[in-house]
Amino acid sequence: MTEARQIRALVVDDEPLARQRIEDLLAKENDIELVGSAADGYEAVDMIGGIEPELVFLDIQMPGMTGLEVIAEVGPERMPPTIFVTAYDQYALKAFEIAALDYLVKPFDDERFAVALQRARATIARRDAGERAERLLRLLQTTDVKGKDSPYLAKIPVESRGQVKVVPVETIDYIMADGPYAELHIGPASYAIRERMHTLEEKLDPAKFFRIHRSAIIAVDRIDAFLKRPGGDYAVRLKDATELSVSRAKREELERIMGMARE
Repeated sequence: MTEARQIRALVVDDEPLARQRIEDLLAKENDIELVGSAADGYEAVDMIGGIEPELVFLDIQMPGMTGLEVIAEVGPERMPPTIFVTAYDQYALKAFEIAALDYLVKPFDDERFAVALQRARATIARRDAGERAERLLRLLQTTDVKGKDSPYLAKIPVESRGQVKVVPVETIDYIMADGPYAELHIGPASYAIRERMHTLEEKLDPAKFFRIHRSAIIAVDRIDAFLKRPGGDYAVRLKDATELSVSRAKREELERIMGMARE
């Protein structure tokens, strides 16, 4: 009789006792092979790329590199099915509701572990890698990789050279409309995403981004100067010397943001 194929599992947690707890439970499962154990996020990234586990138990809150930073570094499209392990309910619930395969809140009992593992088996059997990647992308978009929930985008997935790249919102200089697309400008590079400007505007932190006219959104901290052009038109010059027009309807609001409002 042919022996059933085992699921290759990796355990990632900075707490030795927490790692040992999961390892001991996995040792009781005939269809699970423990192929590695990582004590921090950096080691986890190396092991995921090297030993290619089929299931990862991933602690969210770790010093140095959080579990979410591990996902961002590995890439959602390459991340194996994941069970998040956390001592913080708010992070576990966010992961479960938006992106995660499942979650375990420390301390968890044997029964809860068994439920999570059974769901993992079902997910692996479905081979729904595309769906999992989309969920993880949504998680990275709405959650700070340091582990803090935010109602605004923290990351934006873009296609680059045939693969999905996750761009930190904080690196964006400005965004320009191009029909049904929006172009993200980051230094000398630009990336097109299929998103309308008004949708992006709602998803970006208004304390950091401002829509200066219908076709442009700028990062406020990239503004170098406010310019008055001949004929009564206005513009901003960014720190990289890019100049963008400001609509008259947005001028006063932009002046207030820049601390230029007159009494």
